[in-house]
Amino acid sequence: MYLKLSGLVLRTVKYSDKASISTIYTREYGCVSYIVYGINGKKSNAKSSCFIPLSLIEITAKHQPTKEIQVLKEARIRHNLLNLHINPLKNAIGLFVAELLIKTLKKTEPEERLFDFIENSIKILESGDCDIANFHLIFMLHLASYLGFKPNDEEQNAAYFDLLNGEFKFNKPTHIHFLSPELTPLFAQLLLLSYDSEDTLVMSRNHRNLLLDGLIEYYKLHVPEFFGLNSVSVLHEIFN
Repeated sequence: MYLKLSGLVLRTVKYSDKASISTIYTREYGCVSYIVYGINGKKSNAKSSCFIPLSLIEITAKHQPTKEIQVLKEARIRHNLLNLHINPLKNAIGLFVAELLIKTLKKTEPEERLFDFIENSIKILESGDCDIANFHLIFMLHLASYLGFKPNDEEQNAAYFDLLNGEFKFNKPTHIHFLSPELTPLFAQLLLLSYDSEDTLVMSRNHRNLLLDGLIEYYKLHVPEFFGLNSVSVLHEIFN
C-alpha cells in the first residue's frame, strides 16, 4: 500500500543506471532510505529537482517495516527553496546542515517536534534577508537540545565552558575539552539567541570559526560515531 508522506531530503546517491537511493527524513517514519527509479527521465513522477539536499517534498511511497530500503513512487516539491540553492552562503550553510543531519539522525523513530523544527529552520534560511552568519551555530545548539545533550545554561558568567560535561565552569577543567575564557562569553550569548535575534551577536570571523570548531567537538563527544563534517572547511572558506 502506497502512502503520502511529508519529508525533507538529506542525501541522494546513484545506485545504478536506472535508480538512486535517497535518504529522507519523514514526519511519519523518521529517517528512511528510498529507492527511486528514473529520476532523470522525462516521464518520471519523481524528478531529480526534488532530491537536492534539504528539499521539502511530499512523497508517495510504500513502507514495509521489514525492509531497509523502501520504494518511492512519486515526489513533488512542497516548498520552493530557490534562494537556498542560488545564494552561495545559504547553499554552503544548507549543505552543512544536511551533512550534520545525515550524521546525527540515525534512528528511524519519528519525532514530529524535531521534524517541525528542522523544516521551520530550512524555511527561515530560505526566506531570511538579514545577516545569517550565525545561523548554523544556532541550528547546532537547538538540534543538540532535541537530540538530548542541550548545554546547561546555568553559571553563564563562568570563565570556561566544559564541552565534555556540557556546563559552564569557573575553574579550568582538568581535561582538554573546553572553550577558552575568550570564547566562553560569546558561547553564552549564543545560547540566548533565536533565528530572529541572530544578527544581534557580532563577532569576528575567527571567533565564529572557533565556535564552530568547538561545537563540532561538542557533537563528537556526545553523538556516537560522529567524527566530524567535511563541509566545515567550506564554511570556514566562505566566512574568510
